[in-house]
Amino acid sequence: MDEVEVVVAHSERATLRVGDVFLKVDADQARVDAEVEAMALAPVPTPAVLWRRPPVLAIAALPGTTLGRLGGPATGSPAAWAAAGAAIRKLHDAPLPPRPGRAGRGVVALAAELDTECGLLVANDVLPADLVSRNRQVAEAALRPWTPAFTHGDLQIAHLFVDGDEVTGIIDWSEAGQGDALYDLATFTLGHEDRLDDVIAGYGVDVDLDVIRGWWSLRSLLIVRWLMEHGFDAFAPGCEVDVLRARM
Repeated sequence: MDEVEVVVAHSERATLRVGDVFLKVDADQARVDAEVEAMALAPVPTPAVLWRRPPVLAIAALPGTTLGRLGGPATGSPAAWAAAGAAIRKLHDAPLPPRPGRAGRGVVALAAELDTECGLLVANDVLPADLVSRNRQVAEAALRPWTPAFTHGDLQIAHLFVDGDEVTGIIDWSEAGQGDALYDLATFTLGHEDRLDDVIAGYGVDVDLDVIRGWWSLRSLLIVRWLMEHGFDAFAPGCEVDVLRARM
């Protein structure tokens, strides 16, 4: 009998692993619909959907390993990181999916959300005012017009798997949809800035590094309080608060 491993769990959703099967429990069926639809449309390897019985989605485990995790050491060769960049580019070049994703929030709404969150971080003594102010300035670079692309929307380093120098698949597509391609690149390299050059080499297109840095700051500012409220440690070495401190 395989043991049940809790991969991640919070008030919005939970993921369990039993042998080679992942069970995703999510009461938001629209989010699950978006995930299944995105995996079917994405031109990159994705997990096989084994069955679906709301609120549970069962998918097969992917072969290979990740290139590391936020707050931990990066692994893999430069060629593996370049292969990740090439896979991300292939996704971004694909025909647009029908719905907007997390990376597709409008600039005006996103700026308003950011300003509100920055105010709360300071008012509640979560982060020093100078740290918040500096990163709010850096984040401004991400608040500009962009051409919609097919984006993953939550492309954390732990969501892409490789075997050697080959990408074997990308998981967790619930935030996928039309969005800013540079958001995906920034999310994937968050906390691993030294690997950005390898990723861009595989991506094959020059990108605006100020926008990447802007997204590092913006994403980190928006998520610190959420992480704390859901039992995660944004202050752990190499995680979101360290990303913000690196901009000082």
